[in-house]
Amino acid sequence: MSFNMISTFLIAIALAMDAFSVSMTKGFTQKHLKNSQIFYYGLFFGGFQFLMPILGYFCGNVIANIVKSLAPIIGFILLLAIGINMIRESLSEDDDETTDQFSFKEVTLLAIATSIDAFAVGITIALIKDPILLSSIIIGIVAFIFSIAGVFIGRKLGNYVGDKFQILGGAILILIGIKILLGF
Repeated sequence: MSFNMISTFLIAIALAMDAFSVSMTKGFTQKHLKNSQIFYYGLFFGGFQFLMPILGYFCGNVIANIVKSLAPIIGFILLLAIGINMIRESLSEDDDETTDQFSFKEVTLLAIATSIDAFAVGITIALIKDPILLSSIIIGIVAFIFSIAGVFIGRKLGNYVGDKFQILGGAILILIGIKILLGF
């Protein structure tokens, strides 16, 4: 395996960590996910992690500085809004199962929020002249696997901790947003 391939795998793992954390959060807050819905988490997170480097690669340096400066803010706002909503729903007196429902809108927003940094990776891949398709495929597959694993791990954790774990889940999303905003 060449040095660039090893680097690509390490980058893919680093990019997948936010998707893993968010998927784990959804796993312990959405206890009744069907296998097809868990697959959608992997598909959306992996799909956006696959597409964003390609977009970054082709957009190049022209918009790189704009997106680079706005990406942390966009990711933070999306995760903050979803995290606050999770906490609010957990604290509401209604004990219905609306918080346990799968939402394509939410999974799409989460996938975008956690894959914005992959856009910058695409620009870097263009600068070092690595093949973008192979790199993006690796990044997407790793995110897909990590996301599905995160949901299953989160589901196990949620079974041990209980129903109010959604408050912690919302707080974790907010912390991930702050991490993205501060560039850690």
